[in-house]
Amino acid sequence: MRSDAAPGTATVRMTPDERRATSGLAGIYGLRMLGMFVILPVFALYAETLPGGADRTMVGLALGAYGLTQALLQIPFGWASDRYGRKRTIVFGLVLFALGSFVAAWAPDVAWTIVGRTLQGAGAISAAVIALTADLTRDSVRTKAMAAIGMTIGATFALSLVAGPVLTNWIGVPGIFALTGALALAAIGLLRWAVPEAPPAAHAGDLPGLAAFGRVLADGQLARLNYGIFALHALLMALFVQVPFELRAAGVAAEAHWQVYLAVIAASVALMLPALGWADSPSRSKLVFNGAVAVLAAGQLLLALAGPRLWWLGAGLVVFFAAFNLLEATLPSLTSKYAPAALKGTAVGVYSSVQFLGTFVGAVAGGWLAQHSGAAAVFGFGIVLTLIWLVASATMAPPPAMRPGNYSMGET
Repeated sequence: MRSDAAPGTATVRMTPDERRATSGLAGIYGLRMLGMFVILPVFALYAETLPGGADRTMVGLALGAYGLTQALLQIPFGWASDRYGRKRTIVFGLVLFALGSFVAAWAPDVAWTIVGRTLQGAGAISAAVIALTADLTRDSVRTKAMAAIGMTIGATFALSLVAGPVLTNWIGVPGIFALTGALALAAIGLLRWAVPEAPPAAHAGDLPGLAAFGRVLADGQLARLNYGIFALHALLMALFVQVPFELRAAGVAAEAHWQVYLAVIAASVALMLPALGWADSPSRSKLVFNGAVAVLAAGQLLLALAGPRLWWLGAGLVVFFAAFNLLEATLPSLTSKYAPAALKGTAVGVYSSVQFLGTFVGAVAGGWLAQHSGAAAVFGFGIVLTLIWLVASATMAPPPAMRPGNYSMGET
């Protein structure tokens, strides 16, 4: 891992190799996350046309299977990157993801789609990509590098909500799966030719032991944040099990859903940006954070009450995503601030695993509730998760100030 000769100096610019590494790895991360995000707005309606797709529980399982294998394999892939090399591990993960994408594209029924989504999630390269970014950047510019990756993820998410319905109209959902598989293979070329070689990997003896994981899991402040990212992604997946059907019931044709999502993303970002600036103030950060959690609950309440009324649905989605975007941007930074200095990597590994576990639980629970209890139960489930989070965050200690040049995983 590289470091500066003089940490804490005023403005440190990235070297050409650091810019090359950052842009290449951000591109790989973006292509990888596209496979998760781009099907969110269209999968539930597509699954309805497949054998087994009438069961919303199976639809939720197909949507969330990706998150389960991601959650289980994030830390093993991180360890493998230390033992066998970053690039080799990332290539293996991208091949698995591409294979899963092609299986999902071919899948004749929902059961085979679940197999494809499970294989997609098995390519759990996030930890390896972040570790390689850390290897190829100095301490003083690493936050910029992580911010670039974070911005790429945010842009990919926004693009996916609009592009998913458009691509479905052009090439269908099987075509989207095939396209994401092809992009994963293209990312292997990007890794080979656009990303510099990393220095030798850490020794196996440097890997965190059970005591380190125990310390991270026992930390009350980190536990609150881990619950928060779990709940946030559970809410997101449950929402997309139900919202496409709500839009259809409100009279919006599936091929026009992108117009709703485009307006929602534009309005929610406009609302979120001022709050993001306020969140940087130490005296306001906890208030803004707790306020965003409360707004998240309000957005789901609007969605639960909306019925087939498009304006209510739109308002609920704008409120939800304004809070979602703010919380998604601030949670990684808070995790890096609360984590013990020697255990930041371990803390972020646990954080990432819990995030994807939330993806799985939210999709499956949302599908089961939609099948057996209807839309109100799906949004009610989200409101309960959010209210628990609000109580937990209200008792959170103010975040400690970060030292100049301190390492921050994923800070945006």
